[in-house]
Amino acid sequence: MEIDEIILAAPVMPVLVIRELAHAVPVARALVAGGLEVLEVTLRTPIAMDAVAAIAAALPDAVVGVGTLTRPEEFSQAAEAGAQFAVSPGLTQVMLNASAESGMPYLPGVFTPSEVMTARDIGFEYLKLFPAQQAGGPGMLKALAGPFPELKFCPTGGVGKENYREYLALDNVASVGGHWLAPAELVAAGDWDAITELAAGAKP
Repeated sequence: MEIDEIILAAPVMPVLVIRELAHAVPVARALVAGGLEVLEVTLRTPIAMDAVAAIAAALPDAVVGVGTLTRPEEFSQAAEAGAQFAVSPGLTQVMLNASAESGMPYLPGVFTPSEVMTARDIGFEYLKLFPAQQAGGPGMLKALAGPFPELKFCPTGGVGKENYREYLALDNVASVGGHWLAPAELVAAGDWDAITELAAGAKP
């Protein structure tokens, strides 16, 4: 799959922080059961890559990506774990080179118009606005639509159940990412049915 296919596959992408490996497959299965098959596992815990590998092995129909990539070697590690796409909070030449070597679909993060221009000049058409709330939220995206009408964004960071529809209503927002679909308290309690309900209710 190309990055546009991945980003457009669902309006909402669950962003997962897996703290216990035993939770990885059940939470992923619950989200897929709710209709969200594109999942981003963030590298914010030591077991994140193991979680990706477990999900990829158990749920071959899910599209599992790795988020919070900040070092070039993490592209090859993600590919070895079975990840199908990569997401980073920013974009550097080193990360760009590593993404090219890996051949993995890549969604880089941007925060300012200059960073948007840099990414566009490289050839990216889909970008992650991060952290979206601190960057200006929906207002920032409306402002970016004027000079960059050809670009599409996946905002994350401060996007939740209270405001995600406001983002999705914008023409230049392809999808949104957030943690609210698998909140820590439900994961810790093993309440997979509640997570499935949250996923099923995540509509524009």
